[in-house]
Order: sequence, then C-alpha cells, then structure tokens
Amino acid sequence: MNLQVRADQSPIPAGEDEAALIQRAVAGELAAFELIMRRHNRRLYRLARATLGDAAEAKDVLQDAYLSVYRALPQFRGEALLGTWLSRIVLNECFARQRRSLRRSSVVSIMSIESQLKSALDVADPREAPDMVLSRAQMRELLERHVGELPDSLRLVFVLRSVEELSVEDTSRTLEISEEAVRTRHFRAKALLRERLARAIDLAEGDIYDFGGCDCDAMVAAVLARLVGSARAQ
Repeated sequence: MNLQVRADQSPIPAGEDEAALIQRAVAGELAAFELIMRRHNRRLYRLARATLGDAAEAKDVLQDAYLSVYRALPQFRGEALLGTWLSRIVLNECFARQRRSLRRSSVVSIMSIESQLKSALDVADPREAPDMVLSRAQMRELLERHVGELPDSLRLVFVLRSVEELSVEDTSRTLEISEEAVRTRHFRAKALLRERLARAIDLAEGDIYDFGGCDCDAMVAAVLARLVGSARAQ
C-alpha cells in the first residue's frame, strides 16, 4: 500500500461505512486506518489486557497487531465482521508473545491475567465529590482483582460479554468456541464473582465505621484539650 495523507486533513465522518474505510486504508490513506483504529482501540486493548495481564505488554501487542492488520488488510474479504477479524489478530499476537515468554522463562501459566472492567474506563464526572471518586477507585480495584482471579477459561468470556457487551454469537466467533460454551462460561464467571464479592463484604462487615488508631487518638486529644480549657476558664 502506498501511504497517503489527506490533503485537506479534514476528519473522516464518524459514521462512514467500514467497507469504504477499508478501501481507503488499503489505498494507503492513513486517516482511514486511523479511524479504524480509533473505532476498535478500546475493545482490542481490553482483550489484550485480559489475556496478558499487563498494561504495558497489552499496548505493545496492540501496536504489533495493528501493524499486522495494516499489512493484511488487502486480504480482508469480509467473511467475518471486521471487529471479529481484528480480535483474532490481537489474540494471535498475544498467544505468540506468551509462547515466547514461556520459552524464555519456562513459566507454566499461559494466561496470567488482570482485566480492565468497563467501570475502570469510565470518565469520572468532574462534578463528582472526591470521596466518591476514591470510593469508585477502591471498588474498581476490588473488581479487577477478583476478575483477575477467574480461571483462564472464564475470564475472556466475561470480559467480552460483560465488559465489552458483545453478543453470544460475536463472542463465540471471536474466541472460536461454541455459543453454548460462551453461555456456560459467562454464567460460571458471574457466579464466581458474586461469591467472591459476597465473601469480601462479609469479611469487611466487622470494620464498618471503624474508629481506631489515629481517629481514636485525635478524638481523645480534642476532648481532653477542651476539658482542660474549660477547667482553666472556671
């Protein structure tokens, strides 16, 4: 493909048909390929992150995958949705990196994980109180940890179905498993998460409204100071 930059530098309409974008990108128009990337960036990053468990590695893999996509785009025939085709390329890049890592370090685990949930990528409302922002961050951390603990066979299905909100059919095509397997794994993943979150809540109940340590010391000191001040005033 011969690279081309749009002379007017005006943005390609967001609603432009993907087939037209692909044709433009194949012709070497970088602005068209840029829009393809922007349309699919979040989903593909989440897929790589859920597979590899590391943000930096996920970004590296996504860059490599996009280079592969750009080279392979002329061979895309539309037998599958573009998003599904892109997802398979990203997964293949992830698996290739894992195999190289296994050869180097002899690590047994194939898919060490850590996922970005949908709420983790939501833009915080600037009107939101700081304590609410902190609360959301803590909840996000808890959810990410428990999603990261899901078995390998369940985690990707959960990310695609619950986080990316793909259909059962699209998830089946992306992961190349049956639709029944998608439904079963998604149900099991949600059940495990509910169980683990419920356990975390049970463990935290005893700490609700805790008032020890610095809080206790500060309260005692404040009361004593007021008592002393009141006694001196008499």
